Amino acid sequence: MSTASENAAASLDDVLVGEAVLGVYRQMFAALARDSGAVVDDPELVDVAETLLAAFADAGEDGLSREQMRYVCRRYPSEVFENRLRVLKGLGAVREVFPKPNQLRYRASFTSVVGLMFVRRMMLDGGQSEMHRLLALEQLNVADPRMTPEQARDGAEGLARAFRLWSVELVTLTNGTIEELREQAPKLWGTEEILLRAERLHGAILRRWPQLDRTCTDLRAAIYAYGDASRRAAARLTDSAGTTRNLTLLPPETWRTFARTAGREELAAVLDGFVFDAAAPWHEPSAVVTAVEDGPRATPPRPAPPRPSVPDTGLSDDTGSDVTAMERLRAMAEEVLRGRDRVAVHDVLAQDWVTARRTLADLSSAHLHPELPYRLVWSDGLDVRPDGAPTWVTPGWFERT
Repeated sequence: MSTASENAAASLDDVLVGEAVLGVYRQMFAALARDSGAVVDDPELVDVAETLLAAFADAGEDGLSREQMRYVCRRYPSEVFENRLRVLKGLGAVREVFPKPNQLRYRASFTSVVGLMFVRRMMLDGGQSEMHRLLALEQLNVADPRMTPEQARDGAEGLARAFRLWSVELVTLTNGTIEELREQAPKLWGTEEILLRAERLHGAILRRWPQLDRTCTDLRAAIYAYGDASRRAAARLTDSAGTTRNLTLLPPETWRTFARTAGREELAAVLDGFVFDAAAPWHEPSAVVTAVEDGPRATPPRPAPPRPSVPDTGLSDDTGSDVTAMERLRAMAEEVLRGRDRVAVHDVLAQDWVTARRTLADLSSAHLHPELPYRLVWSDGLDVRPDGAPTWVTPGWFERT
């Protein structure tokens, strides 16, 4: 009789524990539930739950009435609000302040807020930060003198299970399309640090509880499997990036599709905020000639052609000397300034593109010439003008120093 009673009590305790676990799960994921048995498929439904939970946090211990909750969610349709409130109440995320009939005020569950924060973190890196937190927490638990071997075994088995599932997912991504692997690239960040922490935890458990050697063996195998899978995925991701090692590069098909389907404004906005390289410094022509002559030659010099039999008249008077170039730049700069000390580059370039391009080259040469008293001053902005010429303009000034 006593044995039957003990079995009945044990079964009742198991049911109570199971219901408590399910209750926590329901509260954690109530914000992501479309109803009591399905996940939402509309991001707006999650926004309603998040808006309500934020309002409850500001309301304090008095909670909110139904009218106050509807006012907070007034920008959502009435049927959407009613559906979300019904689901949140059914799963325990929103409850009555006092369990009595005709209750008018409600309070929110702390577990639901924490669950939504957990989901937001999972969206950022696919669980990397959670694995770091889990390993740090298990390390603290192992150092706690109150921890039992059974608790250590449960923690090690849970980590081994997580590492196995993680390695299977990485192997699947490695064998799949490169686009999907690029999307899941955050799951490969911090791999070495995770492996180091996991190996330290494995060693701490084995030193403190040698009887858990079989459990630690499974954990070590799962850690090594995760390390191998992450390295293979990272190697394929790096190879696909090419010589630039830029993992954010899109496939050529994506660029071609965008170029064919995008409008003129979208194409012009591609370089909005783009920073161009600065102009090269000024070099004396003689220095450039000397550098070319002294530079290493990949091929032996060719023999000089035979000299003509007619007499050589010598060089022309117009040799393109530096003095002549400097005077030309000075005359051009004074023509642009027209007696003023400062002029906007945008006004100077307000002409056809071929002339504007040559004018800008001359202004840059005058700015870089060390003996000319002129300079170009650029701002940090970049104006996109789809209908203008040039299309991208950075505000700047050409001024006399």
